[in-house]
Amino acid sequence: MSRKQQLHRPGPQPGPPGDDTGCAILHVDMDAFFVSVELLSRPELRGAPVVVGGAGPRGVVAAASYEARGYGVHSAMPMTRARRLCPMAVVLPPRHDVYAEVSAAVMEVFRSITPLVEPLAMDEAFLDVKGALRRLGRPAEIARLIRAQVSEQQGITCSVGVASTKFVAKLASTRCKPDGMFVVPAGGVIDFLHPLPVAALWGVGERTEQTLTRLGLRTVRDLAQVPLGALQRELGDALGAHLHELAWGRDPRPVVATGQDKSIGAEETFDHDIDDPTIIRRELLRLSEKVGVRLRSAGHVGRTISVKLRMADFKTMTRSRTLREPTDLSRVIYATVCELYDVAGLDRTPLRLVGVRVENLGSAEETPRQLALGEPDTGWREAERVMDQAASKFGAGAVRPAALMRRGDGSDTRER
Repeated sequence: MSRKQQLHRPGPQPGPPGDDTGCAILHVDMDAFFVSVELLSRPELRGAPVVVGGAGPRGVVAAASYEARGYGVHSAMPMTRARRLCPMAVVLPPRHDVYAEVSAAVMEVFRSITPLVEPLAMDEAFLDVKGALRRLGRPAEIARLIRAQVSEQQGITCSVGVASTKFVAKLASTRCKPDGMFVVPAGGVIDFLHPLPVAALWGVGERTEQTLTRLGLRTVRDLAQVPLGALQRELGDALGAHLHELAWGRDPRPVVATGQDKSIGAEETFDHDIDDPTIIRRELLRLSEKVGVRLRSAGHVGRTISVKLRMADFKTMTRSRTLREPTDLSRVIYATVCELYDVAGLDRTPLRLVGVRVENLGSAEETPRQLALGEPDTGWREAERVMDQAASKFGAGAVRPAALMRRGDGSDTRER
């Protein structure tokens, strides 16, 4: 069993929750999120090993059902290895626009409970529910309410960790997957933490774990018993102090509410290295279209546009430009990334991966935009809105640029 599987394997379903007094921090984690969303439209696949990811030779697993995980398949694994481990797995291509839509709806459920929602990713978030206790009841009752609303409204399940700190709440949610709830009483944090492997502590990567194992420190209890000064001599002042605090359940970080993504982007890894600028620009167009759709559906505009170019030897070049005015137009995004690609001077350099990202986001409704007589972008803005409406009604790709009508290169698209 891999290190990652040891930390995230489903724990036993807990019985009645313990005392949740003072446990106002919740970590909500959707169960096999991408797969769960796919099963909404493919119910016949329920109970089967399902993998979401790129099917090409360089494809990577984005998500795996619990049935597939039973064969050792997990996210970030090369698809070729996943197929060897589980030959009968059904492989589905990712549909990040659909996942983003469901994610936004789930986050709205969270914000209907409390404004203090801190998303960590598309499928997980921290909530501080102190302000909702009088209105909705105890933390465990609020956790049950969240699970019920997500299930009823979106048809998917989530697991909730309830604790007094963010760190412990996140660990608790891994212990009740899938579709469970786990309460770590404020007075029981040490009993919960100390039997766990040291790798459970945030900040312990594989190299740090090797160092701790060399020192004979295999559990959180082992680490907690080491004097702070000795830990700092072995790991450095900052990491030593950090792990010492976590080992005793101390994590003062508050839940920091955020209302929007920090950036929106898309990447593609080619099945084979590409050095044809025409194919690369066509891929940049497809990614720009995808990013533009996500910006507009989320109600965002962005000022900083970047292109990511990874070469065959894995060296990666990133170039960005900040616009005078924010945009949500795919046309503007594409024109900018093409200019950045040209400036990078990689015209005939074989590329393994390309990516497009928009950062420095703001609300489209709240961002003033200067209008000029006969403004050329007005027609494009209306055209892209019509394309969005068609895609919403008839599916992604129902209307698209002519340059994208024919594609000869297979690929694996992943968004990060």
